[in-house]
Amino acid sequence: MRATDPRQISLFEPDRQEETIGPGAKLLPEFAQAQADDILAAIEAVAAAAPFRHLTVPSGHAMSVAITNCGAAGWISDRHGYRYEPADPDCGLAWPAMPRVFRDLAQRAATASGYNAFDPNACLINRYVPGARMGLHQDKDEAILTAPIVSVSLGLPAIFLWGGLARTDKVHRLPLWHGDVLVWGGPSRIAYHGVDPLKDGDHPLTGALRYNLTFRRAF
Repeated sequence: MRATDPRQISLFEPDRQEETIGPGAKLLPEFAQAQADDILAAIEAVAAAAPFRHLTVPSGHAMSVAITNCGAAGWISDRHGYRYEPADPDCGLAWPAMPRVFRDLAQRAATASGYNAFDPNACLINRYVPGARMGLHQDKDEAILTAPIVSVSLGLPAIFLWGGLARTDKVHRLPLWHGDVLVWGGPSRIAYHGVDPLKDGDHPLTGALRYNLTFRRAF
């Protein structure tokens, strides 16, 4: 796995090849790039119905990353813990339906990574501004852990933190660029991961923002 100094990140990266980053985990460079315009338009539509918000974690602190959801269930956090809910707690309405372009992309990426018949029913959309970060954590709030996670990056580049099954395992820093897709499952399904604080920048499509979509089988 290549390590890159985050200070050296620019908005553009030379052509790269698919890369295995762990057992059952693969990086698909620029896999979503051709559909970026359609995906960004779909994000706007989802956010119009379920606006981005900064959730509170059980400790009482607000997340620096703004989130929204679409699909049959949405991931939420508050003083009571982390969980999936079928309705947006801010308005009591069902989360917006998952756009077809989202589902098709997630399924193609899963298949390309060796996970056939992936059927995501939840998509968590994260919006990063410069300085926003995601601490090391495991995705294990889903009832079904045999399905993979598909993670799509759009906009400003970021440094993704990829660890092991224990918080104390060595963490690798992996640059993610506009259109990159990560897929992990199997032995790596509950690996620790996170994102370093986002660096300032101005992307041609998203301005000073990075979007991350993570597709899961919540139940």
